[in-house]
Amino acid sequence: MQPSPGRPIDGRPSPDRPVAGVLLAAGAGRRFGKPKALAESPEEGNWLQRGVRLLLGAGCAPVVVVLGAGADEARALIPEGDARVIPVVAPDWEAGIGASLRSAFDALFREPAPVAALITLVDLPYLAASALDRVLDGGAEPSMLRRAVYSGQPGHPVLIGRDHWDSLQAGLVGDLGAGPYLREHGAEPVDCTGLGGDDDVDTPPGPESPSQRRGT
Repeated sequence: MQPSPGRPIDGRPSPDRPVAGVLLAAGAGRRFGKPKALAESPEEGNWLQRGVRLLLGAGCAPVVVVLGAGADEARALIPEGDARVIPVVAPDWEAGIGASLRSAFDALFREPAPVAALITLVDLPYLAASALDRVLDGGAEPSMLRRAVYSGQPGHPVLIGRDHWDSLQAGLVGDLGAGPYLREHGAEPVDCTGLGGDDDVDTPPGPESPSQRRGT
């Protein structure tokens, strides 16, 4: 069977159906003790750099990195000279994740090509590349809404087609993210149980990381 146009055999975004990546990395990490964009752990390295690599490795371009707390230091961690990576600073990042998402969409609307955005968080240092691949499996269309679920519970990454960007952005307020919109519009669940997208880290890692505890 021949693949339909824009739906690549390997499940990655194709040139005629490009998917943008979004890495939300603006928070101050008050419980963590510092901005999580600056966090690192022995096995995973710097979390911001790892998140960018995951999105690029999944075929996303451009990758919008939303910064806030520690923005100058975080920006210095982004490889220079890679036009695929676009750092933006959310002016009202302290208001919460809704403000960060608004800044991400503001940047994406200036990019004419992407048909969808694949969104994840900087504080998921154990997120596996295969979770991104599962959510992107079969390519993307402007009407799509998908989200990774872990043992039935929502997590990341999330795929939001371009047709939804306007109405979603209009409802983003304070610390309210895309969750209500995804529930209301019946986002397709993609089982990613065991792939780390539900394991956000809110306190500094101890001597034994979650990946070590799982034996993965």
